[in-house]
Amino acid sequence: MGDELDLKNSLGSSNKNKIWINPGLITYHFDQNKNLNALNYGIGIEYQFSNVSSITAGTFRNSNYETSNYIGMYWQPFLLGPIKLGIVAGGFNGYSSNNNGGWFPAILPALTLENNWIGLNLLIIPTIPNHVAGSFSFQMKFKVFE
Repeated sequence: MGDELDLKNSLGSSNKNKIWINPGLITYHFDQNKNLNALNYGIGIEYQFSNVSSITAGTFRNSNYETSNYIGMYWQPFLLGPIKLGIVAGGFNGYSSNNNGGWFPAILPALTLENNWIGLNLLIIPTIPNHVAGSFSFQMKFKVFE
């Protein structure tokens, strides 16, 4: 449909299965006056099983210089050229300011750009005072299987 915003079939059965790996995130925090970690190195995996859906899990050094783990699912039914738009929903741990470092749920807006072997996920993290430092988080990913 050209440059129009497409709502993709939620099954997306025409897409082959893909596995991506990532080395963590680079984060731009909205509040630059805090001593927050912007280089959130780690390791993650994403299994894309349809045109619009994938599952993800990994570990990284978070903005508070603590180790965090995550698990979630992307649902990105909107396509604008090579850009997919939607959400990622799942859980995180390792933030001492949230649930004493235990697991907590999150739903975040997500934008993805992919080509044959490299991709970029952009996550928008809202500020939640005394709990979460708001940011744009950029996650490079590399396809290892199709």
